Amino acid sequence: MSFVKGLKCKECGEEYPKEPLHVCETCFGPLEAAYNYDEIKKVLTREAIEKRDRNIWRYRELLPVDADPAVGRSVGYTPLIKTDNLARALGVKEIYVKNDGVCYPTLSFKDRVVSVALSKAREFGFETAACASTGNLANAVAALSIEGGLESFIFIPYNLEQAKIIGTTVYGANLVGVKGAYDDVNRLCSEVAGKYGWGFVNINLRPYYSEGSKSLAFEMMEQLGWRAPGHVVVPMASGSLLTKVWKAVKEFELLGLVPENGTKIYGAQATGCSPITTALKNEWEIFKPVKPDTIAKSLAIGTPADGFYAMSVMKESGGWGEDASDAEIIAGIKLLAETEGIFTETAGGVTMAVTKKLVEQGVLPKNETIVMCITGNGLKTQEAIADSVSRPHLIGAHLEEFEELYSKIKNQEEKGGTQDALSSHTNPA
Repeated sequence: MSFVKGLKCKECGEEYPKEPLHVCETCFGPLEAAYNYDEIKKVLTREAIEKRDRNIWRYRELLPVDADPAVGRSVGYTPLIKTDNLARALGVKEIYVKNDGVCYPTLSFKDRVVSVALSKAREFGFETAACASTGNLANAVAALSIEGGLESFIFIPYNLEQAKIIGTTVYGANLVGVKGAYDDVNRLCSEVAGKYGWGFVNINLRPYYSEGSKSLAFEMMEQLGWRAPGHVVVPMASGSLLTKVWKAVKEFELLGLVPENGTKIYGAQATGCSPITTALKNEWEIFKPVKPDTIAKSLAIGTPADGFYAMSVMKESGGWGEDASDAEIIAGIKLLAETEGIFTETAGGVTMAVTKKLVEQGVLPKNETIVMCITGNGLKTQEAIADSVSRPHLIGAHLEEFEELYSKIKNQEEKGGTQDALSSHTNPA
């Protein structure tokens, strides 16, 4: 049974049938999936959810599909990790990491949204899936299109990280590099979608695609013992994930699955592409588009489609937004790795750095539950930190050389130094 009534304009409230549409014909506002919550409340309970497979579809009633899901049967239910070492480093009582950097199959939260979008694409009868991407979405569409039996065409800025390019082409996808920033890619894709009639997950399928992000927050609340966190820090590119985390919290509260907890939502951006946080801090009613210049390429969207709504959520929830420089992003990646053994990509470095800044500013309270959303794996953006980590110690295959090196390492540790000075100790024999 489907609990999706149809689509509804977020601006004027105009209602539309369940079709591949994303813009209101009356006011040009964005469309969003609308649900019959009264009917959902009759069937969706904690007990029912707990009996289901551990994937995003355990929350199926709150996802916009009508038929049995065609894609993503192994996607989701990533770990929520209580990070005590990080808590001590930050001086806070309790902080968790929702780690979508280990999401199956492509190591980012985009596997969630693509699973929903492609399941809906199959329902609509599309034969080709497509997207405009800053990297992670490209990987997810390429991989999950195989499960969905769909051909894929993927458009990216030409200068993305090599790991994300290989992580797309390895699946045999048609990858198109575009000479321009993401906003240029997105404009081209809108034209292609209109001419070829393909299922673009983040254009004509966007109202369905974006709902997949809610599963991250549903899992978070279930894993916290059926409670909403006090504070959630979310990275922002388009701003969509942040708005869906908020929607998920409100839906679980509405359905009585978690008690109301006054959850506050905080947005994190890179300083080199921070139209949303800049507008928030300057008390502007709308954001101003920017030209991205940051190592956090997965967040490099200068004209964020959901920027206005992300600002509204941060204000409504009582949260806030902050940004982090490239140096702070790298430091954030290293902090999370060195305290908890979690290697995150640059977007996660943004989240970590912003969380640290908000704690230091007194915006995030030190004695309440904080959850950081880590959305991608560090193996995808190794170039960003290659010059900021220590190099290997080089020795010949002789015990004496190792003993000499070991002695120097221990002496350096006793002096409170780093191992970097020893990195080129001896050339191999």
